[in-house]
Amino acid sequence: MMASALLYGIVIILIVLNIVLLMLYYSAKSNPYYVVYDEETKNALKRRVTSLKEDLESELVDFDIEEWEKTLEESIDEEVRNL
Repeated sequence: MMASALLYGIVIILIVLNIVLLMLYYSAKSNPYYVVYDEETKNALKRRVTSLKEDLESELVDFDIEEWEKTLEESIDEEVRNL
C-alpha cells in the first residue's frame, strides 16, 4: 500500500514537471530571446566589431609583457608593504 502511494506521488510530480516544462518551451518558442537585426544594423555591428578587433590587435602588438610584470611586481610589493 505504501509503495503504491509513493509511486502515485512520483507520477503526479513527474506529470506536473512535464506540464511546467511544456509551458516554458512554448513561452520561449513564442517569445524568442534573440534579436533579428536588419542588414544596415548588422553591417554596422560587423564594422564596429572589426574595428574593435583591429584596435585590440594593435594594442597587443604594443603590449610589453616585461614592463607589465615589473609594474605588477611593484604593485604587489607596495600592497605587501602597506599591510
